[in-house]
Amino acid sequence: MKNVETGSEVTAMAAFRRETKMGLHGFYALWELLVASPSCRIGQKSLPKFGSATSVIYSPIWRTKVAACAKHFVGDGGTMHGKDESNTVIDWEELLRIHMPAYYPSILMGVSTVMVSYSSLNGEKMHANPVLVTNFLKGTLNFKIMIPNNHTEFIDTLTYLVKNGFIPMDRIDDAVTRILRVKLAMGLFEDPWADLSLADQLGSKAHRDMAREAVRKSLVLLKNDGPLLPLPKKATRILVAGTHANNIGNQCGGWTIAWQGKSGNITTGTTILEAVISVVDPTTEVVYNENPDAEFMGSNEFSYAIVVVGEYPYAEYDGDSADMTIPEPGPATITAVCGSIKCVTVLVSGRPLVVEPYLPLIDAFAAAWFPGSEVQGVSDVLFGDYEFTGKLPRTWFKTVDQLPMNVSDSHYDPLFPFGFGLTATQPIADS
Repeated sequence: MKNVETGSEVTAMAAFRRETKMGLHGFYALWELLVASPSCRIGQKSLPKFGSATSVIYSPIWRTKVAACAKHFVGDGGTMHGKDESNTVIDWEELLRIHMPAYYPSILMGVSTVMVSYSSLNGEKMHANPVLVTNFLKGTLNFKIMIPNNHTEFIDTLTYLVKNGFIPMDRIDDAVTRILRVKLAMGLFEDPWADLSLADQLGSKAHRDMAREAVRKSLVLLKNDGPLLPLPKKATRILVAGTHANNIGNQCGGWTIAWQGKSGNITTGTTILEAVISVVDPTTEVVYNENPDAEFMGSNEFSYAIVVVGEYPYAEYDGDSADMTIPEPGPATITAVCGSIKCVTVLVSGRPLVVEPYLPLIDAFAAAWFPGSEVQGVSDVLFGDYEFTGKLPRTWFKTVDQLPMNVSDSHYDPLFPFGFGLTATQPIADS
């Protein structure tokens, strides 16, 4: 394969064809792998949550492997103005360079399904794009398994089109063959019913410990003046503030319990406030105020503050945003608290947001994304039990007027570059 990163045409596909002919070895769950490459979209979907103890459905025979779904093929991370399910305008070289690379290793590693995007590419709906779906995905990449769809939505239309000669039966046979391959590999013909004997392990301590580890490894430290971090566990009096400091639903974001997620006590877990209380010295007084004003700050003394603000839960098009700002009262909380005392601000969001106006007030700043239910991982790094190791998975812009903006662009002038991240003592940037 030629250099995909520079947008060269993929020519050496023999390895793909050889590797992807390997047999499937049995699965116990369907696992969705989001491999979309965000192109600095304004309204991008939220990033995957890192700290939720997620449930799986076990198949009756194999319990050690998963049937994965790579999605959404292809280009949904680059739609115009970031609008969900909208149109991506891009040439072939840039498509290969920016949006296609994640699919190559996914297919080589045996991903069982690829979900086609609801978005369009240069004005053509991806579901109606034979060049990419039929010729490139099935042909060039030799993808032999399953491309899922909503059968209840399309079955009547599809039946009509077949009966009236618009769609040939060999096209139906191809789709059915792919479905049967996955079902055979999962043993569903031998035993179609789920085995619930392992269900009591869902949300176990081992699962939550792993989720906590994922949280602390995914946090990205972007500023640490002083340095303020790591925070001392023993202090006279500290303040924890913000809309996301004591709210599990806000920590989890969308796709949690409900499609759009929901604020409040929606699931079992730990809030960031609870995590802080559990780790500080017993003699340290922890004061919580969700949205303290200037009067409150002026009448109280604190050693330092932890401010946790961010986006409220959303999924898909409900997350579309034209300005990408921190929702109120987040900015007001940052201004009141960080303008008065030393503070670390933890941003909970599914994407980079406009933060430059507030950075001069903030001593330390960390991106937590949507960390999920096991946010002891946040306190792990804030208080120095573990070092920050996360790096930005995408460029952090200064203003939305810069978007779209990618590493190779002539106007590349980020607030924080792709791959940037600090430890508590030194930068670990990697462009």
